[in-house]
Amino acid sequence: MSTETINKNDQDSIGSQSEISTRRAILTVGLIFLTSLTALLYVYTNFPDLNEDERKHLKLPLNIEDAKNLGGLLERYKELYYIEVLAGLFITYIFLQTFAIPGSIFLSILSGFLFPFSLALILVCTCSAIGASLCYLLSSLLGKKILLYFCPTKVQTWSKTVSKHKDNLLSYMLFLRITPLLPNWFINLASPVLGVPVMPFCLGTFLGVAPPSFVAIQAGQTLNKLTSSSDAWSWNSIIMLFIFALLSLLPVLFKNNLQKKYN
Repeated sequence: MSTETINKNDQDSIGSQSEISTRRAILTVGLIFLTSLTALLYVYTNFPDLNEDERKHLKLPLNIEDAKNLGGLLERYKELYYIEVLAGLFITYIFLQTFAIPGSIFLSILSGFLFPFSLALILVCTCSAIGASLCYLLSSLLGKKILLYFCPTKVQTWSKTVSKHKDNLLSYMLFLRITPLLPNWFINLASPVLGVPVMPFCLGTFLGVAPPSFVAIQAGQTLNKLTSSSDAWSWNSIIMLFIFALLSLLPVLFKNNLQKKYN
């Protein structure tokens, strides 16, 4: 058998394995989506019977008016169906984060309206970390293949940059989560492609979303007075986020100064 024939067989084998891997990734993504959708439907169908006027407000909030209507509805049923309301918010938040669907900001505001501040903060940070990690998983299964196919050069360049800062990834992840420089959905999808390990990604998400969530949850305590989601932000909150962002980079700056001093 000639060398050319062997090489061709090897290429065909690699192509076949890649095709099988892609199919498995698509099936896994589809399975996760169906499981998440089933969980949402289960919560929806197990909610108490609502009249027609109430049922129209039981939907994903896409603006502040939707959030007000849904908040008023859940507030009325929270005492008798506390676990159902809490579980519904928990599952919905994770669903939005997992599939990079907009609207989680309104669920953060709703959490501040419905629950005590400490519980709402833990709820939002936990949901963000779980949902972002699932989105990370989906991207590692399928998104990486897509990006490597369409822009392999850029992916390699970004991956090298990440590798240079691999000892400071937690600090950088905290900084990106606190500041609005990059949208969260982009961070979730790009991190596995660029080689960011899951542990600093998950921990950085849990801790990094706390400061902006603090602002949204605090705004939720005055939900009925809000006219848009931008009302949650003030100069004080922006300054607070700026300070937290700088604090997240202090370990990196301190480490770099030590290296310069002793090298």
